[in-house]
Amino acid sequence: MVLCGGVDDLKAGNADDQNGSFSICSRGRGKPYSAEMKIFMMCALLALVVGSGNAVAQEAAKPKAVEVKPAAAEAKEVAVIKTTMGEMVVEFWPDVAPKTVENFKKLSKAGFYDGTAFHRIISGFMIQGGDPLSKDEANKNRWGTGDPGYKVKAEFNPKKHVRGVISMARSSDPDSAGCQFFICLEAAPSLDGKYTTFGKLVSGEEVLMKLGGTPTNDRDVPLTRANIDSIKIKAQDPVK
Repeated sequence: MVLCGGVDDLKAGNADDQNGSFSICSRGRGKPYSAEMKIFMMCALLALVVGSGNAVAQEAAKPKAVEVKPAAAEAKEVAVIKTTMGEMVVEFWPDVAPKTVENFKKLSKAGFYDGTAFHRIISGFMIQGGDPLSKDEANKNRWGTGDPGYKVKAEFNPKKHVRGVISMARSSDPDSAGCQFFICLEAAPSLDGKYTTFGKLVSGEEVLMKLGGTPTNDRDVPLTRANIDSIKIKAQDPVK
């Protein structure tokens, strides 16, 4: 194969080899390039071929753009508290009291609260419930002392005790909460930072206030049973 030159060059004997080898010669002057020039041009041609191949390989090796879809946000859950006077819906605050929220959900899903009662009601202050002993009227003198058999470490946080806020009941020991809770009827700043708030009513305030108006005896025990029929944990959106 002959590169550059032409028929005249071949006839003039300017080709290095007419037996199939490459020949590089000067166009138009009929004079062959020097050996050094031939080597230079061969190297340049080789570099051009190799360079082109590398460019193609590098382009093929480039990582393909992958569309990363954002992860679906975890569905929020609420507690639907069904009582003798209607339903209340509570949203949770796992950002400030994760372990308390987890415990409340666990007990609710296990049916722990079903059939208990709001055994202590103080008008203008709060309603308290969640004691498993309140399922049995025969244990009325012990209401307020029951627990799930373990304690939950306190998670005091900046959330304030205002109307509709749900918080954990406890004894004098800060880490003595277990299952009993209370819902504020009005603001109670004296409790802030001393009890674990973990959620707030998003609906059912009228039910809360009806429960808060239940007549009680001198020990704050309702004269008429304020039953908690059930507490169910549900996805927030479907709840009306």
